[in-house]
Parts: sequence; C-alpha cells; structure tokens
Amino acid sequence: MTKILGSSPQITHILRTLPMIAASDVSVLIYGETGTGKELLAQALHAESNRKDKPLITINCASLQDEGVELDLFGRCNAQGEVVHEGRFLAADGGTVFLDEVNTLPLSVQAKVLRFLEAGECQLQGSHKLHVSNARILAATSTNLQEEVANDRFRADLFYRLQVVPMTMPSLRECSEDITLLLRHFGREFAGNNAVVRYSKEAEHCLFTYAWPGNVRELINFVQRMALLSPGKLLQPDDLPDEMMPEVAASQHMFDLPPTGIKLAQVELDLIEQALEMASGNRSKAARLLGISRDTLLYRMQKYDL
Repeated sequence: MTKILGSSPQITHILRTLPMIAASDVSVLIYGETGTGKELLAQALHAESNRKDKPLITINCASLQDEGVELDLFGRCNAQGEVVHEGRFLAADGGTVFLDEVNTLPLSVQAKVLRFLEAGECQLQGSHKLHVSNARILAATSTNLQEEVANDRFRADLFYRLQVVPMTMPSLRECSEDITLLLRHFGREFAGNNAVVRYSKEAEHCLFTYAWPGNVRELINFVQRMALLSPGKLLQPDDLPDEMMPEVAASQHMFDLPPTGIKLAQVELDLIEQALEMASGNRSKAARLLGISRDTLLYRMQKYDL
C-alpha cells in the first residue's frame, strides 16, 4: 500500500491524528476532491486499526446498479433461510467497509445502510431473518454532502451517522510545498533501472504554479509519463505539457477589480455558463476551461441550480 506522503501542515495533521482515529471503531467521512487520496486514507485507517487482519471491502457506490444494489450489498437467502449469496457487508464481518463516492448511494437503500450502521443488521433478500455483521464503516465524498441533504438527495440521519469523525484530504494546490517531495519520491519509484528525471528551476516554477486539477493522482501520472519518455533528462519548461505552462506573467493580474467592486457569485456563475456554452455542454471540457475538476464543476453547478 502506498503511504500518505507530505510535510505540509495539512498532511502532517492527518498523519498525526490518523493512529488515534484508526484505533477507534467510529464511522469516518472523508472529504476531498478527486485524486487527493481519499481511498489511500481509508486504507491507512484500516491498516492501523485492530481490524487490520480482517478484510477491507471497498464499494464504489457510483458503480452500483439500482436494480441489483440490495443483492450486492446485503445478499440473498433461499427458501430455507440459508445464505446463497453473501453480500459485501456480510463479507466484511470483523473488518472494514469503505463506501467510496457515498453521495451516489441510491436513496432506495440508504435506510438499510443506516440500519447496518446503527446495529450491524442486514436484511437479506428472500428472508425476514436479520443477519448481523460486525464491520466498521468508512465513507468518502468529493461533494458537499450537507447540500445533498438540503436538496433531499441524501438522508440527513445517514449523513450524521457517517460523519462521526470528518477528515479532509487537501487538494495539491493547498499544500504545494509537498510537490517537490512527491516529484522526487515518484520519480525514483518510476525510474526503475533508468536515471531519474530532473527538473530545471524554470520547470519547477511551472509545476509549483500549476493548479493540478487532478491533484496527486494527476501528479503521479505526470511523473510516470516523464520517466517513460524522458529518462534521466533535465526537463525545461518546453518539455512540460502545454496546460502546465503559465499563460499569464506572475506580475500581471488576470482580472482587474473595478473600483465599484463586483458580486463574486455572479462572476462565478457567468464564467461557468460561458464555459458550458464554449464546451457545448460537455462538463469535462468545461471543467478544463475553468481549471477545476469535473466534480468541483458539478458541485458548483448544483450550487447555482444549473
């Protein structure tokens, strides 16, 4: 398992509190943008817990099919009450369940998940008998779950039961001081038998000022690509992908604030609408135009009811 790397205050705080949180059995709700390492944090919490010798079952809620979700999560019994299909909650007995992208969990099963959280009870298809599983619940989301609750897309009681302890994986732009450490670590890891890729001061400046919308996952992919294509090379700005090149000099402002001020929310809304129009409604392309992740764009579209 890859370790959580970093010496920034945000990462240092996570590493300092992680053992204490891991030692308990409370539910943890992990916040963070796509690519920040939410699943890595869940793996670390399990690995440092008393349940580390038992299974960690990861469930990507976004990939669950509505018609088969109850069978997948809880399982099924035959007419004699025997378990013929062990759901993932039962399979995690003694271990940990990680509900990734929990905000996409269908409303139709949220009540049953809440029941499992409160009492460890599973209602299997084909039987009225309740089966019990002792599993700890960790969950992660890249959206504002409180807004999902306010918009009746997520149960409030389940939200509060999941968020006994909230943790946040910071975006890479929030802890840019960790970029050098990450470049060196993954540079050595991906170099193999080749010489390690190096970066000129000018190239490093580009990487420090880049927004990294894909966060650490994007950085890892970038380092791996450079190790394959430019082994041992001292990279210059011209060797970097176009999107990593600064388009505006550091001494210039991209926007000039008028003396009368602005309504920031209206500016943000206008820019989102312009990006969607330029991208012909393609949300991934619109997010790239705005320099943010697709999940962040979707969150802000929900914020403005677009």
